[in-house]
Amino acid sequence: MNTATETKTTWQIDPAHTQVEFVVKHMVFAKVRGRFANFEGQIELGPEGDLVNGQISAQIETASLNTSQAQRDEHLRSGDFFNSEVFPHMTFQSTTIQRVSEDKLIVRGDLTIRDVTKEVALDVIETGTGIDPWGNLRFGLTASGKIDRSEFGLTWNQALEAGGVLVGNDVNLVLEVQAVSQEA
Repeated sequence: MNTATETKTTWQIDPAHTQVEFVVKHMVFAKVRGRFANFEGQIELGPEGDLVNGQISAQIETASLNTSQAQRDEHLRSGDFFNSEVFPHMTFQSTTIQRVSEDKLIVRGDLTIRDVTKEVALDVIETGTGIDPWGNLRFGLTASGKIDRSEFGLTWNQALEAGGVLVGNDVNLVLEVQAVSQEA
């Protein structure tokens, strides 16, 4: 992101054009995909429009998850997993952002799920900047990473007769983000 500015700029994540998705192993040999529908976030770019000297923060409603299977979604919202009634949000706050190439970064930050906060690392690719048909300046990025759900207290599982467990611990995260400049 190289929109030249001398001060920090604020960008609002656009939920209508952003996807927050996850993939987890199911029964050792298959995958379940899901997404969160309700979230908000902000990106602050540093001087010269560089994300390296900026920050990223987000809040996601845990009850807004959707795996396209209602019974599974209710189980994921229960105390066995997200416990959405007690912990209605998960949050992310960046702590360091490191550029590794012209359009690639590593964003480290604190992810809080339930009442557990752990540092996670996300591989981020800046995908471009442009002006939408209504004159708003936007930029995009793709972020991906992996977490171990058990580290966040999401430990429910069931042993399978053939060996292994019903739900894998590794959860792959994929975010397609579009943000809108809040500067006049």
